[in-house]
Amino acid sequence: MTETPDAEGTPDPETDPGSPRRGLSRRGLLGLLGAGAAGLAVGGAGGAAIAASVASAAGAGVPGVHPFFGAHQSGITTPVQEHLHFASFDVHDDTTRDDLIALLQDWSYAASRMTQGLDVSASGAVGGSPQAPPDDTGEALGLPAAALTITIGFGPTLFDKDGVDRFGIASRRPDALAVLPRFVGDDLDPLASGGDLCIQACADDPQVAVHAIRNLTRIAFGRASLRWSQLGFGRTSKTTSAQSTPRNLFGFKDGTANILADDADALDGHVWVAESDGPAWLVGGSYLVARRIRQTIEVWDRLRLAEQERSVGRSKGEGAPLSGGGEFTPADFNAAGDTAAPAIDPRAHVRLAHPDANGGIRMLRRGYNFVDGNDALGTLNAGLFFLSYQRSPEQFITVQRALSTDLMSEYLRHVGSGVWAVPPGATPGSYVGAGLFA
Repeated sequence: MTETPDAEGTPDPETDPGSPRRGLSRRGLLGLLGAGAAGLAVGGAGGAAIAASVASAAGAGVPGVHPFFGAHQSGITTPVQEHLHFASFDVHDDTTRDDLIALLQDWSYAASRMTQGLDVSASGAVGGSPQAPPDDTGEALGLPAAALTITIGFGPTLFDKDGVDRFGIASRRPDALAVLPRFVGDDLDPLASGGDLCIQACADDPQVAVHAIRNLTRIAFGRASLRWSQLGFGRTSKTTSAQSTPRNLFGFKDGTANILADDADALDGHVWVAESDGPAWLVGGSYLVARRIRQTIEVWDRLRLAEQERSVGRSKGEGAPLSGGGEFTPADFNAAGDTAAPAIDPRAHVRLAHPDANGGIRMLRRGYNFVDGNDALGTLNAGLFFLSYQRSPEQFITVQRALSTDLMSEYLRHVGSGVWAVPPGATPGSYVGAGLFA
C-alpha cells in the first residue's frame, strides 16, 4: 500500500482536504506515535474534512477495490472475502465527546485510504521524516487493496456505561441495542465479549486485514484501547450467487440459503434499518451480532457420518437436505425417511434455524473459521466466528433461542459475544456515525 501518482484522482498530500496535514486530528497524529507527525499543520481539532477526492479514487469498477463511501457501509453485502480481522474497542473514560468524534473522523479518513490500497496518510510508511516514526506501519507496502472493507459499529456501552452518559448520546441509543440475553450453553468470557466500538476488516489477503486493524488501533491511541480481537479465515457464507458455498470446520457446506446482495427485497425486509424502526441516524444501517463459537472438533470427528448428517440435516458431500434433491432444493420437513421417522430430524440444525420455524426470520451471515492453536489439553482451539447482520437484534435472539435443542449444540460452546449498531455509510466530506452526533 503505497502512494501512487495523482493522475487517477489519488489524494495529494498538499492539496487533499482529507490529508493528515489538514484533516487528521492532533490526538490521531499522536496516536501514530510520530513526534514529526505531531508538528504537521492540523486543520481543526476534529479533522472534520474527509476529502471528496478520496471518494473519487474509491475504485468503482476497479477489481479488488471497494469504495468506502456510500449509502451503506462496505463489508455487509460486499462479496465475502477470504480473511477477517475483527476488533472490539473500549473508549477511555477521560475521552470527551469531541475526542470521540475526532476518532471516528480519523478512522474514516484512514479507512477511506486503506480500502483503496493506500497508506493511512499521505506521508505513509516511508514518506515522512526519517527522524520520526512513520505514520503507517508498512507491512502492506507493495500489496494491493485485496478487496479490503472496513466496517464500524457502536456497542450499547458507548451510549450508557454503568449508568453514565459519557458522550451525551444516551437518549439517542436505539431501543433495540442492548447486551444480548444469556442463551442456553453460553460460556462467555467477559474479556472477549462486548465493547464500545467494533471494526470488521475483511480482505482477500490476511496481511492487508491485519494491517488495517493494526493501524486503526494505533490511531485510537489515547482515546480508545483494543478490548479483544479475532482472526478468521475461510469464509463460511456467501453474499453473491457467483460465490461457491464454503465449508465450516465440521466439513459441511455453510450459507446455502444466505441472503444475497442482489436480493433487494430481502435486504430491506431483514437487514437494513427502516425509517419505521428508528432512530433516524441509524436508518440505512444494520445491527451486527458476533459470536465466537468453539467447536469440539475431536469429538465431532469421531461421530459416524450418519450421525453428523442427522445433526445438520444435510448431506456432507453435496449439502443437499436429507429430504432429497440437490444443495439448493428447499428442505421438506414433512418428508419421511427410510423408517417412519422424518427424513430431517426434528432437532436438526437446518430445521431449527429455518425461517419456517422462526416466523420467517432471516439474517445475512458473514462468518469465518478460526484456529487459535491448541488448549492446555492439547485439543484444537478452533471453531466458527459467527457474524450476522440484521434489521433488529431480536432476529438473532429468536433464532438462537430456537437452537437451544439443536443436535449440533452438543458439539459447540459459545465463548464470546457482542452486538453493535452499524450506521449507514459515510458521504464524502463526512464520517461514519456523523448522524449520531448531528
